[in-house]
Order: sequence, then structure tokens, then C-alpha cells
Amino acid sequence: MSLLELDSVEVTYSRRGRDPVRAVAGASIDLRPGEIMGLVGESGCGKSTLARVAAGLLAPSAGAVRFDGEPIGKLSRRARPRREVKLQMVFQDPYSSLNPRRRIGSQLADAIRINRLLPADQHERRVVELLGHVGLPASALHSYPHQFSGGQRQRLAIARALAAEPTVLVLDEPLSALDASAQAQVANLLLQLCRELKIAMLLISHDLAIVRQIADRISVMYLGLIVETGTTQQIWSEPQHPYTRALIGAIPHADGLGTKPEALPGEVPDPARPPSGCRFHPRCPHTHDRCTTAAPSLIPLAGERTVACWLHVEGGAGPATDTTTTDR
Repeated sequence: MSLLELDSVEVTYSRRGRDPVRAVAGASIDLRPGEIMGLVGESGCGKSTLARVAAGLLAPSAGAVRFDGEPIGKLSRRARPRREVKLQMVFQDPYSSLNPRRRIGSQLADAIRINRLLPADQHERRVVELLGHVGLPASALHSYPHQFSGGQRQRLAIARALAAEPTVLVLDEPLSALDASAQAQVANLLLQLCRELKIAMLLISHDLAIVRQIADRISVMYLGLIVETGTTQQIWSEPQHPYTRALIGAIPHADGLGTKPEALPGEVPDPARPPSGCRFHPRCPHTHDRCTTAAPSLIPLAGERTVACWLHVEGGAGPATDTTTTDR
């Protein structure tokens, strides 16, 4: 059973005197208990918008969002239903999500106090335990956010989310603002927390190399739509959608041969004026007449995989070519 489900979610932003922007155009994702799902794609494809819908921070224009089998609504000023407190979000910029005028200990204790998870005399003990979960010393509870590095602040943001004892974490580009060393450390921390605390995670990122290291499954998003899903091994070793192959080909890798990554041609189109037919066809090397007139739906492949491409539909654009990628 899926713990978090997004079913045909659409998000449209109205603009006075201009065409509306359809940031998410009917995306579906399911997150299972105890797994890490990576959601990847270029900037502007709608990943962060979908993350906010998943966490209840943004109401979808259409479609449904279910947490533990029950629909969730947009977050309001009223107290969140206790069931939905188990769904937490970690933002891209940890410094902006931490109050610079309050000590870390009091901020981590907020979720414990508000949700009445423990008696008051046990709050400090729990805060010290949370700091230990994210690899920080107990003395950190007396400090302020500006006294920590970027990687440490991201650990604090994760600890604050853990304070609510969540079953699902939605993480919106939690590594993009960190240097390479801090990225690796926080990525390993997320994997450790998932396995030890049995927390399911929806990890939004534009970095396939990082997602490859920790995700169990991957969904690939392009211009508001999911174009491919599968296990991390399947996606990496046998990408079926031309966009997925292009993303993997654009990753720099040290092969000792001086080979440059393959740049993905063109830019993500304006979501207010998406191309007709398959949204990727202006940039696709396998474009066929049908691609420009009809949009493919996600179709099932072997091994719980799905892909939205006419290359895999009988009578579509023809057979796929070069569908395997050398493991780097």
C-alpha cells in the first residue's frame, strides 16, 4: 500500500492579462513505506510545485493527494490534523526556514510541545536525541542558526522535521545549496535515517548522480508531467525515455578519457505555451510525426516500470534506439 499518493495532480497559476501557467499538468506519484523516491528533472519542470502539493502547502487545481489512504487539504492557520503532522517537509534553504533569533533547542522542541508528544520535562532529552540522529553535539541546542555551517543548518532542518515523528519526509532540493562534501554527508544521513527510522522520503533534485546513490525508485519529470518511472537501477542502466537518457548523458563523469558530457539541446519550453503533442518533441532526437500531434500517456513496461513515449507504443514512432547506457 502506498503511504503518499499524488493522483493526476494539476497546478495552474493565473496571471492577469497573460496566459495561465500550468506548472503541473497531471502528474502521478506513489511513495511506499520506508522507501526513498527521487523526483528529478531540469529547473522549471514543476518539481518544487509538486513537492508543495505533496506536503499540503499548496492546493492542487485538479487531482487528488492522499496520505496514508486519506485525502489531505491545503495547510491553513488552523492546527493541522494530528494524522497529517506525520507528513513533514524540508526546504532548500535551511537558513530561511530557521528563526535566527531563537536558540536551536527551543526551535526543535516546538513540534514536541505543540503536538504534545512528551511531557515538558522530557523535551530537552528528546532534543538532544534528535541532534544525535543528525550527527550534531548536544551543545548545539544552546546555539543560534548563524553559528552553524550550511551543511549543519540543513541537518538542523532535518532534525526539526524529525521532531514531529514523521512517517514521510518531502525534501525539496535539500542538497543543492551545499558544497560537494556537505552534499555527500547529508545524502548519507538521509539514507541512514530512512533505514533506521523507517521513514519514507520524496527527494526532489535536479542532480541524478546524488539521487542515484540513495533513492530506491526514480520518477523523471518534464514540463509538468512524469515521463518515466522505475527502480534506480532500471532508470540508470536502461533509461527508456529520450529525456532520461539525455539527463544521464549530461552528468559529468571521471572516465580518464577527457570525454565531455553530452549537453541536452534547447531549453525547457514556456509552461504557459507548451508544445503540441509530446512536450519533449522539440528537443528529442527521435521525433516522429505522431509526436508532434498527440501526447503519449504513461504505459506500463516490465518490472513495474512506466514510460510516456511513442517509441514504446505499438504503431507509434518506431523502435527505440540506444536504450542502454554504460554504467559510470
